[in-house]
Amino acid sequence: MKRPKTRYALAGDTHIAYQVFGDGPVDLLWAQGWATHIEYAWESPDYARFLTKMSRFARIIFFDKRGVGMSDRDVGYPTLEERSQDITAVLDAAGTDRAALFGMSEGGAISSVFAATHPERVSHLILNGSRACYKWHPDYPMGLKPDALRAEIEKFSKPSDNADRKVDGAPSIADDPAAIEWLDTYFRYAASPRALAKLAVLNYDIDYRSVLSSIQAPTLLLQREGDRWCSPDHARFLAEHIAGAELRILPGEDHIAWYGDQDQLVSEIRAFVTGERISAPPERALVTLVFLDLVGSTEHLTHMGDERWRSVLEQLDHTVARRIAVFGGRQVKHTGDGYLLSFRGPTSAVECARTLRQDVAGLGLQCRTGVHTGECEMRGEDLSGISVHVAARIQSEAGPDEILVSQTVKDLSLGAQMEFAALGSRQLRGVPGDWPLHRLTD
Repeated sequence: MKRPKTRYALAGDTHIAYQVFGDGPVDLLWAQGWATHIEYAWESPDYARFLTKMSRFARIIFFDKRGVGMSDRDVGYPTLEERSQDITAVLDAAGTDRAALFGMSEGGAISSVFAATHPERVSHLILNGSRACYKWHPDYPMGLKPDALRAEIEKFSKPSDNADRKVDGAPSIADDPAAIEWLDTYFRYAASPRALAKLAVLNYDIDYRSVLSSIQAPTLLLQREGDRWCSPDHARFLAEHIAGAELRILPGEDHIAWYGDQDQLVSEIRAFVTGERISAPPERALVTLVFLDLVGSTEHLTHMGDERWRSVLEQLDHTVARRIAVFGGRQVKHTGDGYLLSFRGPTSAVECARTLRQDVAGLGLQCRTGVHTGECEMRGEDLSGISVHVAARIQSEAGPDEILVSQTVKDLSLGAQMEFAALGSRQLRGVPGDWPLHRLTD
C-alpha cells in the first residue's frame, strides 16, 4: 500500500497527527501503545503488512497520541483523560461519528476510557495485551510491586538497554537483525530518551479499573499466552469486569501486535467487527505457490563446513517462518535446501518472495524463486497436483536472485505495485504446452 498522507487534528491547541486509509464498511481506530511514529511505521514490512491487512475490511484511522511521533511533543504530563481526548479529535477530523476502537497496551487504556465516556461513538472495543492497572494492590496481585516497578522504569529510561528490552515485546524477531534494528530505530524516532522515560512513568500510573463497569460496547480481549510484557492474568481480569467481554488467549509470545502470527490476530478482529468468519478448508483450493531454492548450496557447505552451514540454515528457517506468518502464508515443506510455500493470493506471495530474497542476500546467499497460482489438492498439510509441478519447473528456470512468475500470477496481480518483464514462452519439463513467464523487476 502507498503510504497515506499524514494530516493533523486539533485537540484543544495540541496537534494530533493521523492517517486514514482503507475503504472497508466499518471505521476502525487503531490506538498504539507507548511510543509511536505513524510515518516510520510504514518502513517495516511487518508493520506495513499488518496495517494493509486491516485496511482490507475497514477504514483505518491511525494516529500518534500527544507527546510522540508526528504529533506535538512538548505537552507536559498528559493525563489518561487528556490522551483519550486525542481520539475525539481524530474521529472528528476523519469525519467519523462512530467507530470500532482497537487498542494495544497503553492504547487499550486510552480506548477503554473513551469507550466508557463516549459510548455513542464506539461500536466495538478490542483490547490487545492490555491491563487495567500496572501497580500491585491487594485486590490486584498481578500488578508490579515497587521494586519491580522501579526496575521496569529504569530499563525503559536507558537508551542503551532499549533494544534488548524491546525484543522482550517481540521474541519472534530475536534472530532477525533487520527487524530488531527497525524496532529500535522506530522508538528512537518516536520520542527522546527523556520522553520515553516520562511515558513509562505515566503508563505505570495507569489505573482505570473504576471505569470498566461503564463500558457498554461489545468488547473483544486478545492476549498471547506467552506475552512477556503483559501476562494473561491482566486479560482475565478485564474479561471478568467488562460486561459480556469475549476473551481469546492466542498462541505466541509477542506483545507487539504486528509481530508473530498477525494473520490470526487480524482474523479475530475482522470476525468481531464484521461477522465474517473463515470456513473450513476445502479439499481443493486455488492457491499461490512459491518454490524458493538456495543457489550453490553444496559449494557453500564445502566452504563453511557442516556446523556453520547448519547454523545459517537454522537462521533462514526462523526467518522464513516469521515472514510467511506476516504475509499470511504457510510453509508446506522443505525441498532440500529450499522451501515450498503457499499463499491465499499472488500479491502476498510475490511480496513475501521479494522480502525473502532480501533476507537471503543478508546472509550472503542467493536464491532462485518460482511463483504460480493454480488449483491444488489439499492432502493434510501437503499439496499436490499439476500446479505444484508447474511452480517447481518455473523455479528451475530462474537464475540467481531472479523471481519468475507465471502468466496467471501476473494477471492476478494487476493493480499491485509490481513490475514484470516478459520472458516469452517456455516449455516446462514434464508439463504439456507453452508457458509464458515473467520476471519481477523491482
